[in-house]
Amino acid sequence: MRLIPTALLMLPVLTACVHVNVHGDPSAYATEKKIRVATYNTSLYSDETGGLIRELEGDSAHARKIAAVLQRVRPDLVLLNEFDYDDAHRAADLFQHRYLEVAQAGGGEALKYPYRYLAPVNTGVPSGLDLDRNGQAGGEGRSRGNDAWGYGLHPGQYGMLVLSKYPIDAAAVRTFQKLRWSAMPDALRPIDPASRGYFYPDDIWSQLRLSSKSHWDVPVRTPGGTTHFLVSHPTPPVFDGPEDRNGKRNHDEIRLWSEYISPGDKPWLCDDAGRCGGLAGDARFVIAGDLNNDPIDGDGSHEAILELLEHPRVMRHATPRSEGGAEVAAVYAATGIEHRGSPAHVTGDFGPKAGAMRLDYVLPSTGFGLIGSGVFWPPSGSEEARIADGSDHHLVWVDLSVE
Repeated sequence: MRLIPTALLMLPVLTACVHVNVHGDPSAYATEKKIRVATYNTSLYSDETGGLIRELEGDSAHARKIAAVLQRVRPDLVLLNEFDYDDAHRAADLFQHRYLEVAQAGGGEALKYPYRYLAPVNTGVPSGLDLDRNGQAGGEGRSRGNDAWGYGLHPGQYGMLVLSKYPIDAAAVRTFQKLRWSAMPDALRPIDPASRGYFYPDDIWSQLRLSSKSHWDVPVRTPGGTTHFLVSHPTPPVFDGPEDRNGKRNHDEIRLWSEYISPGDKPWLCDDAGRCGGLAGDARFVIAGDLNNDPIDGDGSHEAILELLEHPRVMRHATPRSEGGAEVAAVYAATGIEHRGSPAHVTGDFGPKAGAMRLDYVLPSTGFGLIGSGVFWPPSGSEEARIADGSDHHLVWVDLSVE
């Protein structure tokens, strides 16, 4: 890995002439000295072990659209959610070499990322426990998925992939795949409303993992110094019962980042290598991912996402927006699905029951200068719209000054 020159590390962060691109045009500010950070739930997953590999070995129209969006937006650092993990990293290799590094229709020039990070996740990994309380541990189909440490039909389903144009300090990466949910102070332990007792017995509760996939702190050596890329994909706060076990888990998965960036000793917050404590107070970071929680609308508890958005170390900035999202939200509103949040802020279309919501976030820390932001969701009828339907989520990006 190459070293960043000392002169670059000493450059101050730009704070003057900060302006926000409210139209979601990722080609704006091309002459600014910046780093573009993004998150994108790609829906590149399969219900079958090795299914994504087989799809990418062929000619996947789905993958070509995802690659085209990335080529159009061209982030310097990006998290891909719902990208199946395999131990040999075969899917990541195929996607990079056969799709990103080949110019796609509607996209742009070939896009190369010399650095990446991926690691095992909890989805699909058998727990050996009866987590859904249906009387058996494991089973087939959804029953097997419900009893995994994170819901999934095979290990690695719905995984994560970080791609970077800048070196990743792999030795300093922290993962929290195995952090116990019960270790978190004041964890929201689910209650069975029928019995008014705990949904999970003590012996199961003491073993449960907090992350439905994983939480990663990935240090990236950008031209402005080290930036900690804090990435995750909490469980959706649905697909459960009146005990709201997924809703409470979603809340605490989001809350983990608030704990991680807050001051104070945290002997309970231990990573998979056994190192305990949160992020240094002077470290710069970007929190990114499909957090599966809208600040105002939809299912789930909104307290944790609001706490994160309002955290003193998180930059206050205009919410990324798009024309396409506002258009779709207006269509839903006309059918009676009205939300209280701004239509322009939504990041995905989740069907006639949920409508359009803001679930995907790129949250820089204070200490950066903001240049622009947006959601790649072009209006219908535009040329760009032809590549924007590869996922029910849309890419969110933020431009940050690095000098």
